[in-house]
Amino acid sequence: MTVQKEVAHWRAQIFTRIMQVVLALGLVTALPSIMLSLSEGIWSIAVVDVLAIGWIAAIWRVPSWSYHARVLNFLAVTFLVGIGLMLKIGPISQIYLAAVPVLAALLLGLRSGMWALILSALALLVVGYFTHPGLADGDTQVASLIQWCVITLNYVFIMAVLTLACGVLLKRLDSSIGELRGLNEELRLTSAAVARLNDMVLIAEVTEEGQRIIFANKAFERRTGYRRDDVLGRDLRLLQGPDTAPATLERIAGAMQRCEPVRAELLNYTRNGEPYWVEMELVPFADEGGNNTHWVAVERDITDRKRSEDDIHRLAYFDVLTGLPNRRLLMDRIDKLLASSERDHTFSAVMFIDLDNFKTINDARGHAIGDALLKNTATRLAQLIRKADTVARIGGDEFVVLLAHLGAAHSAAAHAALAVAEKIRQAIAQDFTIEGQTYSSSASIGVTLLPKGGESAQDLLREADIAMYRAKADGRNGIAFFESGMQAEVEQRLDMERELAAAIDNQQLALYAQQQVDSEGRPVGAELLMRWQRADGSWVPPSLFIPLAEGTGQILQLGAWALRQACLYVVELANAGHSLPLSVNVSPSQFRHADFVDQVRAVLEETGAPATQLIFEVTEGLLVEKWEETVERMHALAALGIRFSIDDFGTGYSSLVYLKRMPLYELKIDRSFIMDTPADASGTAIVQTILAMAHHLGLRVVAEGVETAAQANFLIDSNCHSMQGYLYARPAPFVQLMEALSPQRSAA
Repeated sequence: MTVQKEVAHWRAQIFTRIMQVVLALGLVTALPSIMLSLSEGIWSIAVVDVLAIGWIAAIWRVPSWSYHARVLNFLAVTFLVGIGLMLKIGPISQIYLAAVPVLAALLLGLRSGMWALILSALALLVVGYFTHPGLADGDTQVASLIQWCVITLNYVFIMAVLTLACGVLLKRLDSSIGELRGLNEELRLTSAAVARLNDMVLIAEVTEEGQRIIFANKAFERRTGYRRDDVLGRDLRLLQGPDTAPATLERIAGAMQRCEPVRAELLNYTRNGEPYWVEMELVPFADEGGNNTHWVAVERDITDRKRSEDDIHRLAYFDVLTGLPNRRLLMDRIDKLLASSERDHTFSAVMFIDLDNFKTINDARGHAIGDALLKNTATRLAQLIRKADTVARIGGDEFVVLLAHLGAAHSAAAHAALAVAEKIRQAIAQDFTIEGQTYSSSASIGVTLLPKGGESAQDLLREADIAMYRAKADGRNGIAFFESGMQAEVEQRLDMERELAAAIDNQQLALYAQQQVDSEGRPVGAELLMRWQRADGSWVPPSLFIPLAEGTGQILQLGAWALRQACLYVVELANAGHSLPLSVNVSPSQFRHADFVDQVRAVLEETGAPATQLIFEVTEGLLVEKWEETVERMHALAALGIRFSIDDFGTGYSSLVYLKRMPLYELKIDRSFIMDTPADASGTAIVQTILAMAHHLGLRVVAEGVETAAQANFLIDSNCHSMQGYLYARPAPFVQLMEALSPQRSAA
């Protein structure tokens, strides 16, 4: 609806109300007037009243007339009544004429009002002059004219003021209605936009009791579950709950007391008690006097963002599998524990815990069982420590426990740490039940106390790790405290690791050959043994550098080099006319490497070595894990011509099952069984049993560590195929083996 139509509608309503009032008052006043007029014999007045009432009734009751027609008829009635009364009663009746311009301005506009004023003024002048000339002081017509001109001018002045005032007021009203309509339209659009915002909007009125909600949009209703009527009149704090941060609420309250805008991240609660996060901006609104009258709260749901932040925080500081603190958070807590222990002059402890046989269970039963074991371990550890302590998982099967503020005395703190460590050891030693199956485990625990002055979190963790390895080396399922000598051992180990790497690069390693002979002392084979001579001429025992290489992974590089060197030696023997098989040790790590079979095939093709002259010596430990895969790989190598020997037979995983399924060529009796024969009855019985079993299975037997003639005679009498030991030959450079074989070739 346009402004003009709104004003016209407003005027029509006013006109209708005026007509109702005029009819009501007209009937009330006209009846007495008619009665008096008739009693006095003034019939003309009675006729005028009757005609006027009838005419007005007709105007009100005839709806087919247009608004302008009805208004003009009403003005005409008023004008004619005024003229009639002036004719009969006198100038006092000009009040009717005065109503015409004012009503015309009100109902038709200022222009119509001015024309009505001119018409009524002319009527007043003409009717007054011709019907009441006696009003003048003199008897002349000029004096009477002048007098009525004065009366008319005063009438025009007064009525012009009233008419103009009414017209200007209505014009201003037109303008105000237009402005108001624009404001209403803007307000309607703003209200619609706010109501449909995805952000939640609350408007609260400031009262003596607090801030009372007077508006809530649809987004608020959708997110909170409250209906608009449920929250109107209630306090803005209605959405707060038990976990809403008190510090944040205090900051918001302070800003509101100062009538300042405030922005905050807040935990709110829905009607059903579900927590959700909002980013809220609270803005005050003041009236023209500067008094704060309202608060507007705009809230954006950031629950998903908060969850993402929590997920990122958990990934950054907590172990995904167990939910325990990870290495990053652990190091931070060790730093804080160091600072508090130094400040409070108390001792604390760091424990490094490693599950002893976790890898066996994980590989044999799968990662699902392994993960369940780790989670159960984490639960047991968490149940054993205080709230002030920390248990963390730093990787694999390694856990770290921080024991805070154990005591002011070093001995008391060490005793308390030992007591907790023993509880942990016993707890982990108890069987784990996973998916209806029972699994046994144990823990090796290393402990170090802090503070020690000048040590960092990394230093303390390393000390506990070193102590843990000492506990593992002492037989596992034990506890060891860090001692200064352990650090020296570790440093020595690191130095040897670097030396070994340099030795490999500088070709300081060599393969020595130790002959294997038959019952008559003739060479029937040789074992290649690795030796390391430093640049200064000193020797490093294989018992030191072979386990080191196994632990560091350098054994793969050593094994590949030894395999290639063995192939070259086999070719050299063949070229010299010697058909002597060579035995080379293969570590479990090397054998289990994914492309080991391809490596062997490639080396054989590259060197041209006959595979039938190579014997791979493997230990019984190879058979413990991944049995099916091991047998399959052995058969693949046997298909190339490689033969297999079980080294140190009887000292490890001794089972007759693998003897039947594996493509074996020989067994090597460990020197520990040979050294006490033939004097020791038990040792003699074991050797004879192994020989009898091997003969029955068709396997060749090599006895290691033969150092005396009595041992040799016993083995020969027991039908041992081959012997190896210092009695016959010591390990020597390969060139010496070639020289030892040369005379035999010449004799042949």
